[in-house]
Amino acid sequence: MLISGCAAEETQRRTFNSTLDGLRKIARNEGVTTLWRGLSPTLLMAVPANVIYFAGYDWMRFNEQSPIRKMGENTAPLIAGSIARVAAAVAVGPIEMLRTRMQASHPSGAGSVLRDTVSGLQEMVSENGYRSLWRGLGLTMWRDVPFSAFYWWGYEYGRVALNDLRVQSRRQAAGLAPNMGAGIDLELDHKAVLIDSFVAGATSGAIAAFVTTPFDVGKTRQQTFRHDKGAKLDSAKGSLPKVVPEEMAMPRFIWHIFKNEGAAGLFKGWAARCMKVAPACAIMISTYEVGKKMAGDMNEGEN
Repeated sequence: MLISGCAAEETQRRTFNSTLDGLRKIARNEGVTTLWRGLSPTLLMAVPANVIYFAGYDWMRFNEQSPIRKMGENTAPLIAGSIARVAAAVAVGPIEMLRTRMQASHPSGAGSVLRDTVSGLQEMVSENGYRSLWRGLGLTMWRDVPFSAFYWWGYEYGRVALNDLRVQSRRQAAGLAPNMGAGIDLELDHKAVLIDSFVAGATSGAIAAFVTTPFDVGKTRQQTFRHDKGAKLDSAKGSLPKVVPEEMAMPRFIWHIFKNEGAAGLFKGWAARCMKVAPACAIMISTYEVGKKMAGDMNEGEN
């Protein structure tokens, strides 16, 4: 009875009933600082990743030499966002590997997360070469490329919609007839640019995060499994089935989750993902747009 009671308690401790329940149990069992595990490599890869991402998207969408610029307004954001995300993901692949392993690690002692993770990466490189640092890049692509495509399409649509609402409001105030489809107003002040980009970025980011949650669930579960040394050892001993679901191709694995866990399994953690992604997208894109407008105004003033 004592053993079964301990097992039940351990199972309850490791089972998350909701996002808040998961945060509470992680903080209680592993410490509050565990909630920020992997923050340092995340910040380290944020700068190069976003420079490549935003600059690449802007060039493909608005440069006269870009072939994507000539595509339709509904297609160009999807293609440009996808390509920009692929380039950024390849550039920061090794740092993404470090972050993922840190978040999935179980340290042997206090302050040993980074040390154990780096040691594990060194062993992996010595055994499989430097190309292994990009292992799992395909999983990242399955999640990030569809997200970027949906995000940029929704963002540009949202900016146009917000501008059209502003144009309609001004025309009605002036007693003029409606004239929808005016496009983005290039004479917006900094405040209008900030508000429009913040609202469009948050809305588009939340929707894209929700739609692509199944890919995030699949990516997280597959990558965690592949870096779980204990699972690999058990597999080598033959204690695991020959065909492990986490080793399936992403589409088949997502279908497997749906068949066994339903839609709830595919969208597990969607609230936390949207709560994280929406404000992050809003802050990032609004800062970028305002900075771009300020730089443009400065260039015009010098000329």
